[in-house]
Amino acid sequence: MADEPSYAVDEPSYDPAAPAPLGVERTPTGNADVDSRLARLGDADHLATDGHIEVYEDVHRGLRDALTALDERPGPPVPSGTPATSSSYDNRS
Repeated sequence: MADEPSYAVDEPSYDPAAPAPLGVERTPTGNADVDSRLARLGDADHLATDGHIEVYEDVHRGLRDALTALDERPGPPVPSGTPATSSSYDNRS
């Protein structure tokens, strides 16, 4: 039998250290600030792991700012003073 030529097949190599999307689905919250920060997490999918910390810190800072902004919104008016209550002890004879 004659020697047949060997054809090398170029298979894609798998690099476990290469960036790979996690495929985590993000559900919209209805708050534009929070949703934009959660969408930013997707940027980490395309970075090496040493780049994740920058994205995570940015998202954490943004979420913290969004929560702080919620605390700064005016809420319903707070009643001032103590409520007037009548007690049977106040009506002694």
